[in-house]
Amino acid sequence: MGKAAIFNPYLDTLGGGERYSLSFAKVLADKGWNVDVEWKDNLIKAKLEQRLGIDLSDIDFTSDIKKGSGYDLCFWVSDGSIPLLHSRKNILHFQVPFHDVDGRTLFNKMKLIRINNIICNSKFTKSVIDKEYGVDSLVIYPPVDTLKIKPKRKENIILYVGRFSELVQSKRQDILIDAFKRFSKINTSWKLVLAGGSDVGGSGFVEKLREKSKNYDIEIMEGIDYQDLLDLYGKARFFWSAAGYGVNEKLHPEQVEHFGITTIEAMAAGVVPLVFNAGGQKEIINNSVNGFLWNSINELVKTTTNLINEKSELVALSKKVRERSSIFAGECFEKAVIDLI
Repeated sequence: MGKAAIFNPYLDTLGGGERYSLSFAKVLADKGWNVDVEWKDNLIKAKLEQRLGIDLSDIDFTSDIKKGSGYDLCFWVSDGSIPLLHSRKNILHFQVPFHDVDGRTLFNKMKLIRINNIICNSKFTKSVIDKEYGVDSLVIYPPVDTLKIKPKRKENIILYVGRFSELVQSKRQDILIDAFKRFSKINTSWKLVLAGGSDVGGSGFVEKLREKSKNYDIEIMEGIDYQDLLDLYGKARFFWSAAGYGVNEKLHPEQVEHFGITTIEAMAAGVVPLVFNAGGQKEIINNSVNGFLWNSINELVKTTTNLINEKSELVALSKKVRERSSIFAGECFEKAVIDLI
């Protein structure tokens, strides 16, 4: 097919955006492309495979892809800047809704001439990017391997999965702990599990969360691998998210959830999501139909409690959220990538 180059400056965060880039690389490799991913430390390959559950054996990691020079295709994840790419076909991906970065400068317009396609991970991200850079981007939703994620015998577990960090986009696990403390006064025998990586800017934050969780049935699972994560999804009943809580998304769109891959992963296991009403999450959930969008901690606690007391409704919702998750299956992503290239 040809040679393809992949660049993502955030690979060491081992998160949803990194799954997106490597899934793009995997689609190409499966179609016969020779694929190189730029990263200086080759040890990251094994880390990514373990954390994300993606087989990268047919993908090479190299220290420099030379901005696509000598390649037939280059997939580049932007850090807010527009690169000058040199491959035959250049694809620029925005996983963050950058704004107020002088996106429409003459120099950027000149560099954009070399870009064949701009893709975003959600309509939310697209709305910000198109305005900032004066472009018309394409939305390709992130892939979720819904076939691997199965419901198991459910336990009284409330789950959140997302990186532990106090950097630009905080997932606000501290708010979930506050909510669970209120919740547990009404509902006993429930457990809150917070899972995710802390590789970039997270270790100090995790210690704060552990201190905040003392004397409550709250488990913090740091650096969990993919197989253990699948088990958690299978057993949980509810998925809570507070990403974007306390943020004005019009002023600071980069600080809310840009899409919500872990929300969909949970839904694939029949876990009913209750997520903060902001950002890309609103594209996933039709409120009260296949999940819930909440605006206050009291609303989160009350809605969850009502669902516990309506067991038949909870069972019906579990089926609906699984059906909803299927439209974000990896096969849909694969088809969109193949159509693009």
